[in-house]
Amino acid sequence: MPDFLPPAPLFTKSIDTVQLLEFSAFIEELCTISGAIIRSHYLSGVAVESKSDQSPVTAADRDTEQALRAAIMARHPHHGIIGEEHGAHQEDADYCWVLDPIDGTKAFVSNCYIFGTLISLMHQGRPIIGALHSPLMEHLLIGTANGATLNGKPVGMRACTNVGDAMLLATDHWDIFTHHNGPAFEKLSREARLYRGWGDCHGYFQLATGGADIMLDPVLKIWDIMAIVPIIEGAGGRITDWQGNSPLGASAIVASAGGVHDAVIRALNPST
Repeated sequence: MPDFLPPAPLFTKSIDTVQLLEFSAFIEELCTISGAIIRSHYLSGVAVESKSDQSPVTAADRDTEQALRAAIMARHPHHGIIGEEHGAHQEDADYCWVLDPIDGTKAFVSNCYIFGTLISLMHQGRPIIGALHSPLMEHLLIGTANGATLNGKPVGMRACTNVGDAMLLATDHWDIFTHHNGPAFEKLSREARLYRGWGDCHGYFQLATGGADIMLDPVLKIWDIMAIVPIIEGAGGRITDWQGNSPLGASAIVASAGGVHDAVIRALNPST
């Protein structure tokens, strides 16, 4: 648990406890389904294709999402679904699931274990629960407005108020130079106590469980973000877009232990 007073969640919506328990249990079922499929493909030499944006995709991505969608439609036929691989279904429904079957496909196809499945549920456009499942490690990190748990046990951020004491992570520093202020990021990375490129969902796992302090993601879609918001806020951290505004609908994310967040935003945007 955090050893400081965490900020109140700003973007994660609270819901009835009974509903929350029901959805949490269902997410565990979904992760059992997705984990089995992903493990069956891992280290199997699965073929890699390139999507229109040149990002990789495999049968593991597609098969996993298809199985998740089928399970959701069977249990909650009136809910919507937005998925990375198979698009949107009833996305204007009050309740809408957002799926990233394999967040970190580049790691997956490189036989690296730092990938995971992201599952979130939105109510009227705001996330109410988010899950990050590591199918190889069997770690299930769930976040809500009430807190964050790892395999059912409470977890949280460590205290950090100074960039010089922080461990900084980023998914792709080359994309930061392409899409944001590269020199500002380089200066920030040199000020941090330690900088590593452990990105994608694994970086948020480290942050939420107290292993890192700052995580930067320069290029994202809705399926990359929605599960992460409740996880970070539930763990006692802050999450915004690159300029410090709402992460909902953003294309880039800054997440951190709450005490250092404003300093990070100022460092990334020195002219504002």
